[in-house]
Amino acid sequence: MSDTASFMSRIREWSSAGEGTGESPARIRRMVAAGVQPPRIAILGAGAGGLCMALQLQDAGIDTFTIYEKSDGVGGTWRDNTYPGAACDVPSHLYSFSFAPKTDWSRKFAEQPEILDYFESLVRDHGLEPHLRFGVEIASARWDEDGQEWELTTSTGERITAEVVVSGLGQLNRPHVPDLPGLDDFEGTWFHSARWDHEHDLRGERVAVVGIGASAIQFVPRIAKVTRQLTLFQRSVNYVAPKPDRRFRSWERWLLDRVPPLQRAYRASIYWRFEARFQLMRKGSRLGALMQDRFGKEISKLASEHLPAEALVPDYSPGCRRILIANDWYPTLLRPDVEVVTEEIERVTEHSVITTGGREVPVDTIVFGTGFHSTEFLSPLRITGRAGRDLNEVWAQGAEAHLGVAVPGFPNLFLLYGPNTNLGHNSILFMIEQQVGFIRSLIAEQMAEGAGAIEVTDAAMAAYEAEMLDATSRTVWAEDCSSWYKNEAGRVTNNWPDYSIKYRRRLRRRHRGDYRFTPARRGAEPERPLTTSGAAPPR
Repeated sequence: MSDTASFMSRIREWSSAGEGTGESPARIRRMVAAGVQPPRIAILGAGAGGLCMALQLQDAGIDTFTIYEKSDGVGGTWRDNTYPGAACDVPSHLYSFSFAPKTDWSRKFAEQPEILDYFESLVRDHGLEPHLRFGVEIASARWDEDGQEWELTTSTGERITAEVVVSGLGQLNRPHVPDLPGLDDFEGTWFHSARWDHEHDLRGERVAVVGIGASAIQFVPRIAKVTRQLTLFQRSVNYVAPKPDRRFRSWERWLLDRVPPLQRAYRASIYWRFEARFQLMRKGSRLGALMQDRFGKEISKLASEHLPAEALVPDYSPGCRRILIANDWYPTLLRPDVEVVTEEIERVTEHSVITTGGREVPVDTIVFGTGFHSTEFLSPLRITGRAGRDLNEVWAQGAEAHLGVAVPGFPNLFLLYGPNTNLGHNSILFMIEQQVGFIRSLIAEQMAEGAGAIEVTDAAMAAYEAEMLDATSRTVWAEDCSSWYKNEAGRVTNNWPDYSIKYRRRLRRRHRGDYRFTPARRGAEPERPLTTSGAAPPR
């Protein structure tokens, strides 16, 4: 390739950053128009991943899909997390799909109501309503080898079959509440931040917050304004950087909404600025060392008898845990009615929290900001693949999937936001778009081949997992700090250990030998019931 051609290729890659890749939708539409029957597809979850998958299938002319959502609405984590101050830490214009961009965001970093409205608008604008089934929780899935289909069972016992299953359940859908001795005896109120009790008034109360992570960084400053006493039980200290947030000016909104090339360039600039931050995630990074040194010197100036340095200054490399952003965090910690306790909790009594050091803290309400069961992918859903293989048993030592989307022994099952696809430096919507494009390509190949099943090979999985372990060992996540990126054995199962643009390239250049196609078994075509839109959903 000439220097000029190489340069132009990089320019195209730069300008299209944030866009998905995969099979041309026009080719798939031609196959469908020629009478090639697409598979019946069950999409689990109506969060960002599930909606993205549905929209990209629809764009390719495939309407044989149904989205099963256990709640009564779409949006996933942005439907669940309604705590005060809930907002995204990725700039707004990168937090929408490249094929359906929102161009009129109200502020630099969007808050939960506006993000939820965006996902709800996708359903309205693209006519997804007939494909959605709310209040349906899939409890188990079993691969039927003879029928080359998945048999799904709901929590109410309903049976559903589908030839392809795409899980959009993600990593952050099951709140984690620690098993504190005595919690059942507590006579006050307690709840998790992802299940915020909006009926409970915190004004004038003594409130304990257990767990100081990404959610607490946002809701603590809000509730501190109304509580009588706020006690933060903090086991690990966070790096909290300034948040360059503000409302967009009216002329800025007008330009970004009315001048598409400007909006695309602005979006690309955000992507590449955030992409450069992966350098911090490398073990031994000089940039990380400089940040740690400067952060320690500056933040330690806030230390006092009331707020000791060990409650402020992290003792690990930046990026080993998620780097947070806020402008009101440190001012909140300096309030006289806010206290940080670094001792572990021993137990809870009827009216207080007792630390391992014997201190008793009277409280009226306990709020858990303790995150999610992030490393227990798909649990408690039970998935049984070929030859009776239980996915939970396969993942007993830690979840793994080829490119984060497929597991050997589980044909026609694909994952969105699966193992090793989370990011510590950029937008997860970017990763989801790449996965959706890749899965759509696999489905298109399955259609073109007339295959009944497609499955990643053991050899491809083994090679990929060895690559992930090696790459992860060269990041700060492998260092000795606690984070939701790791499972109990200390294995990093959540994060992609490289630049996200490299993930995009990997999914764009799939090796055909990595996947095995099984010819469809010839037999009577099952009856395909229709939805009101004419689609043939899983039955």
